[in-house]
Amino acid sequence: MGNIIKAELYKLRKDRSFWLLTLLLVVASIIYPLLIVFDEGTELFKLSDFYQSKLLSANNYVIKLVPCILAGFFISKEYSFGTMKSIVSSGNSRIRIYFAKLVVFSIGAIIISLIVPVVLTGTFALYFDFQNMPELDYFLKTIGLIVLYAAAYASMMALLATLLTDSGKAIALMLLFFQVSESIMFQFADLIPVFEFVPNYFIFNLVWEIINASTFNNSEMFKMIIVPVVTFAVFGLWGSFVLQKKEIK
Repeated sequence: MGNIIKAELYKLRKDRSFWLLTLLLVVASIIYPLLIVFDEGTELFKLSDFYQSKLLSANNYVIKLVPCILAGFFISKEYSFGTMKSIVSSGNSRIRIYFAKLVVFSIGAIIISLIVPVVLTGTFALYFDFQNMPELDYFLKTIGLIVLYAAAYASMMALLATLLTDSGKAIALMLLFFQVSESIMFQFADLIPVFEFVPNYFIFNLVWEIINASTFNNSEMFKMIIVPVVTFAVFGLWGSFVLQKKEIK
């Protein structure tokens, strides 16, 4: 298992799409604060309010959309290029192969999802002399939750990328799916009353609650933590089952 993970980490480091996405997000996180400074000045801007009211909400779209592009190139592309067939024929079990790829892809998705809150906040802090910063406890809680929800979304993306073995189609369909999935979930809950509780216990809805990390009681924080963990486990097992049954050409 360790050797498979090392091989996948090497492929992630060499993946051009990963570095391009990372570079674009870093550049945007550095340039955007400059636009704020030139447009609004430094007197009225309060970083703590901006972090909670705008930055975290905007980053949710990064969490659920940007890694779809990485999934298409890092996972689906290996099926269409025949790379996965060679990996499977190496003698390692498909379950190990899938979870190694899932773990490494999740690492990539987490890195991508942390760039905006970490780099942009750090850039703002430098521009504004570390004034009006978010509370450290609140910042760390949100970062921890972002890690969990990025991994949970990654487990779903890995499953879809395994099912959709053409990278172009996989990226397009995943972007569409994660754009409309939340509204579909709520419509489904409205049509079938017995499923009304589902949105309250699914990552599509809970990811938007990260901004309220400072107000969670123990039970709410437990729910915010356990839901993405269970999601990662369920979709990880589902994906490994799909790979076991999949005919790889």
